[in-house]
Amino acid sequence: MNYAYEEKSSHSYQDTLDKLKQAIADNSFGVLYEVNLKDKIEGKGFEFDKNFTVLDVCNPKLAKEVLDEQIEVGYFLPCKVVVYEKGEDVYAGVLKPTVLIDMVGNDSLHEAAAKVEDILTKAVKAAV
Repeated sequence: MNYAYEEKSSHSYQDTLDKLKQAIADNSFGVLYEVNLKDKIEGKGFEFDKNFTVLDVCNPKLAKEVLDEQIEVGYFLPCKVVVYEKGEDVYAGVLKPTVLIDMVGNDSLHEAAAKVEDILTKAVKAAV
């Protein structure tokens, strides 16, 4: 999967989610939104038996830097980090900022994207 980095967790879904949120906070990122897609889908009357939580996360300083350079990067913000169940397994992952930023074609943004990707990848590793 070249658009995301993910790891299989040795912890439960909830423990992985809790550990990931803590690792994100420990790295100066904040969780702006937390959406459990299972709850949302079931809330609309459809059966869905897998937990899948999306965390929209942001570091305001880094976000400002890239937005000041090219405002359209806002289409990719905030960063997406997920925890989900697949069968009996639990996974955590992050959508790779470097892949998204490469779509913009502004090489000066790649360093910031790589920094964010490194931080969030380490957070995923710490959670699993």
